[in-house]
Amino acid sequence: MTNKEIENAISKVEGIEGMTVNERLYHSGLMDEFDIALKNNKDKAKLILELLKVDKLSIDKIVK
Repeated sequence: MTNKEIENAISKVEGIEGMTVNERLYHSGLMDEFDIALKNNKDKAKLILELLKVDKLSIDKIVK
């Protein structure tokens, strides 16, 4: 997926701030994309989490 496609998927999710990280990934349809990025492209994984409004400390723990 391109960054624009990721942004579009996230923009369709309402109430994202009240969700867990897994819920945000699931409801945006980015669970598989994130799993692949986590294995192959840490920068893309971080970007997905940033766009999902995950805090930096959590992103660092998840992506490490």
